[in-house]
Amino acid sequence: MIPAGDELTPDGSERAQYRPEREQLMSARSTDHEGFVVVTVDGEIDGLTAPRLRALLAEAFDRLDGRTLVVDLSEVEFLGSAGLRTLRDCALEAVNHRGFQPLRIVVDEQRPVIRPIEIVGLDQVLALYHTVEDAVTLQ
Repeated sequence: MIPAGDELTPDGSERAQYRPEREQLMSARSTDHEGFVVVTVDGEIDGLTAPRLRALLAEAFDRLDGRTLVVDLSEVEFLGSAGLRTLRDCALEAVNHRGFQPLRIVVDEQRPVIRPIEIVGLDQVLALYHTVEDAVTLQ
């Protein structure tokens, strides 16, 4: 058996020199604004990356100081069950334990994110918006 790190190039001639790290499946960043904090995520939210998202949201909660938290998932290509659990848990934490408003989630109108959220009923718990601007201006 050949270890996964010894994969060959597509033509089978030599070992592939570049393999993305698992954590590169998702990139995320947090930006502070005067009245809100935006956590922007792109890539895939699955069992490998959901813990990083949870940690980033926990850090954002700690910095809110009365501001609104907006999670921009409009560039997410895959949202698995671990990501859905993370969103549910953070939404419950925002409302029940921290006394904040409902978690504001920005999703595009495409299927990769909005459909799983609707299927499991999280659209009843999360405040969904189609743009960051709507999320920070609409109540």
